[in-house]
Formats: sequence, C-alpha cells, structure tokens
Amino acid sequence: MKPSDIADVLKRPLSQELLARPLTRLAYVAKDGTPRAIPMGFTWNGTEIVMCTAKNAPKLKALRQNPTVALTIDTDAYPPKILLIRGQAELDVVAGIPDEFLATNGVSMMTPEQRTAWEAEVHSLYDGMVRIVVTPGWAKLIDFETTLPSAVEELIRQRDELGGHA
Repeated sequence: MKPSDIADVLKRPLSQELLARPLTRLAYVAKDGTPRAIPMGFTWNGTEIVMCTAKNAPKLKALRQNPTVALTIDTDAYPPKILLIRGQAELDVVAGIPDEFLATNGVSMMTPEQRTAWEAEVHSLYDGMVRIVVTPGWAKLIDFETTLPSAVEELIRQRDELGGHA
C-alpha cells in the first residue's frame, strides 16, 4: 500500500473519529509463537499510533523479536465502524512518564478528582515506561455502508457476475 493511500484512509472523518477513541486492540506474535490481541490505550499524533507500557511487560520481548503488529479500533454500535492498521512496532524506553501516556484518549473521561488520583498512582508506580510506536504501513476503514470487508466485496462481485440480485 502506498503512503498516499494510507494517508487517504487515515484522513477520512470516520478514521479521525476512530483515532480519537480510547482503546485499540494490539495484535502481535508472542515469544511462544502464538497470537495475542490485547486492548491498549493509545494516542494518535497525526502520523503514528503511540501506546505506552511498563518496562517489564512480557509483550516487549515478543515485539523485540517480531515487531510486526496489527491494530483494530472499532465501535460497539451496529453496523460497526472499524479501522484496521498494520505496521512495525518501534520501542522507545523513556525515563519517567511519557506525555502520550498522560494524554491517552481514555483519561479525558475521568473527573478531575479521578485524574489527580490516577496521575499520583502512575507517578508512584513507574520510574520509566516504553513507548510502542506504530507508523501505519497499511490501513483499511470498514463502515459497512460505503466500505466492506474484502471477502464480502468479493462475494458481491461474484454474485453480480452470475446475474444475481440484491
């Protein structure tokens, strides 16, 4: 997928709405060779997805061994809206708490009191973190109205070629 195609997908209003959601699901291959998909808070800086984690998180060993990842950001409503992203994870160990972690999309849902307590807990727990940075190398937006999963698009094409109807 060309960078301009990826940019076109990510600049769509629905993609921007999904990139403002609080959670993504990060899929990667664990050290034992089995797949994992875990929810993670994230921020979108306009070119990269940034997730932050503890320096001792097991996923870091796996990502160092195989940095290929996939991300899913979606809604619960019907029909679902889904943004799929693939890329390579770059790991950046930082001292202290990364700004991206403190700005994670979900923290905006906290009351001021909850936010103060959460930040105090974060600062008491972490002396540093790892930023997991993914620059999209592929992206697809599925809204089930104007865009569909590729398998469904193929079935529609096959049906139409055979003279079927909706």
